[in-house]
Amino acid sequence: MFNSILYKKPMKDSLATLPGYALRRASAAMMAEFNQRLVPLGFRFTEASVLMAIADNPGITQSDIGRALDIQRANMAPLVGRLEDRGLVARARVDGRSHGLTLTSAGVQAINGVRAAVDAHETSLMARVPVQARAVFLDALNALWQEPAAQSSLAA
Repeated sequence: MFNSILYKKPMKDSLATLPGYALRRASAAMMAEFNQRLVPLGFRFTEASVLMAIADNPGITQSDIGRALDIQRANMAPLVGRLEDRGLVARARVDGRSHGLTLTSAGVQAINGVRAAVDAHETSLMARVPVQARAVFLDALNALWQEPAAQSSLAA
């Protein structure tokens, strides 16, 4: 039987040389830290992201937010419903089926706190990136998830 308490030899970590593994670990660590900043504000990451999307795009539909943030349609309605129940978001009919979303005055106050948390988090994150890598850091990360057409339009 293996007893981990008695096992003292350092474990070889061949995973640390894999970029995908390092990216997953970095993402998990950064998201945990960011969520710690959001908890006192009463938000989770997804709620904060939706509020930011609405603040930046008044009148946006929940379908458009779901596509942009890669949130499943079945999850968008309850998420927006919770924000509406908290008095942060208002709906206005855009057409027969769609509603545009805007922030209420309470939502505007909330987004100010969210943006302050985001700014503090991003400052902390970038402070950990070696100075010589900072200029290309965001472009390298975006290249991993954006469509090739989006990448070429960014370069133009």
